[in-house]
Amino acid sequence: MKKVFTFGRYLRRKFRTKVYKVPISISGFTCPNIDGTAAKGGCSFCLNDSFSPNIGKSDKRFYLHPQKQNPHLDRQLAQLEAQYYRTKAHLQEKYGAKKFIVYFQSFTNSYAPFETLKALYERALELEDAVGLSIGTRTDSITEETLDYLQALDRQTELWLEYGIQSIYDETLQRINRGHDFTNVKEWIAKTKKRGLKVCGHLIYGLPGETKEMMLESTRVSYELGIDSVKYHPLYVVDNTLLAHQYKNGEFAPIGKQDYLKVLVEAIKMKPEHISVQRVSAGFDDPSLIAPLWCRDNYTQMRDIRAALKKAGYIY
Repeated sequence: MKKVFTFGRYLRRKFRTKVYKVPISISGFTCPNIDGTAAKGGCSFCLNDSFSPNIGKSDKRFYLHPQKQNPHLDRQLAQLEAQYYRTKAHLQEKYGAKKFIVYFQSFTNSYAPFETLKALYERALELEDAVGLSIGTRTDSITEETLDYLQALDRQTELWLEYGIQSIYDETLQRINRGHDFTNVKEWIAKTKKRGLKVCGHLIYGLPGETKEMMLESTRVSYELGIDSVKYHPLYVVDNTLLAHQYKNGEFAPIGKQDYLKVLVEAIKMKPEHISVQRVSAGFDDPSLIAPLWCRDNYTQMRDIRAALKKAGYIY
């Protein structure tokens, strides 16, 4: 049996202790696919509030723009600190975690005024027991200036950029209203890697119109881009999205569990050994989930994933 090289194993090997990611959701971040810069309406599957459990439903919303001043920085810094220490305490108690990666998760976390980014990233690294950053973003929402800054920061800390690749097919990216093409993905991952920065690529299986062969080709090409880590994710439907409308009208059928397992096993079998795996499931027990319902139970998902991988000769 062969062990899958997980991100947890990577962190354990590097820091010699238990290191966990602390997800952070900062008010004010949006993306160029929502504010109209790249497209309107966001990706067809995106209702970002669903992925932002740390932002209170009653919080007054505001949205930043990279070219405008930010009068809300103090509030954002307070959010960062409060969320970090709350989640840190939970991870310490439940898992015995010792060190932490501050994970800017929700929204597009490089799409803001440069001075705001610097203030948030640097405050994050000052937090107790924080040993690094992971920045979730899009390849059309990063700049040369930000990459140069992160290159310097990377010399002092553990730093990751997480890019949503999703698919290599432009027709798919258009279908989901992604707002950029695959050429943009290739260009900015290359620029990121040229600076020696570590990249985690996100792949979604079950996108509208895609076959198993297309999903695996996206996976193979993404590995060849030089990513250092990967997240695999089944596409699910949440309420109040374009995808939900398409699903209710019979225009979209979500990927079945067995089909997802087959693609996932093949993706891991073809994965170069040095690429770590950060996610293989999508447990999402939230009232906004419409389909597929098998995504609701993370425990069952992980049991079935481990069984499928074990059958293929892998331990996860």
